[in-house]
Order: sequence, then C-alpha cells, then structure tokens
Amino acid sequence: MKLSARNQIKGKVVKVTNGMVSSEIVIDIGNGQQIVSVITKTSADSLNLAVGKEVYAVIKSSEVMVAVE
Repeated sequence: MKLSARNQIKGKVVKVTNGMVSSEIVIDIGNGQQIVSVITKTSADSLNLAVGKEVYAVIKSSEVMVAVE
C-alpha cells in the first residue's frame, strides 16, 4: 500500500456500528487511544471490516478545525 498521506496509524477494529448508509468504525491505536471513523457501509463491507481486524487509520486533511464554547 502506497499513499501520499503521511499520517498512517496502525490499529485494530474494536467496534463496528452499521447504519443504513454509513458505518462507524472504532479503531484501537494503543495506549488507551482510539480513532473513530465514519465511512460508507458499502466501503465497510468491501473492506470486510470486523472486530479484531488490523487496519490503518489514514488521515489526510488540509485543514483541522478546533472549537470551544
């Protein structure tokens, strides 16, 4: 796998919540840290995502927003 994204974080799927259109994927990246991603259900099915599967969280963004109240 070769990608231009620099942020590729290896982890393990700990939860998959499927909706009608999208799926929420929770990835354990170690040290008590998790990354949550929402992708299309079609993509989750195509990747055969399931609890225990090793995956990479790939983060590519030109902007990260931060807000406070």
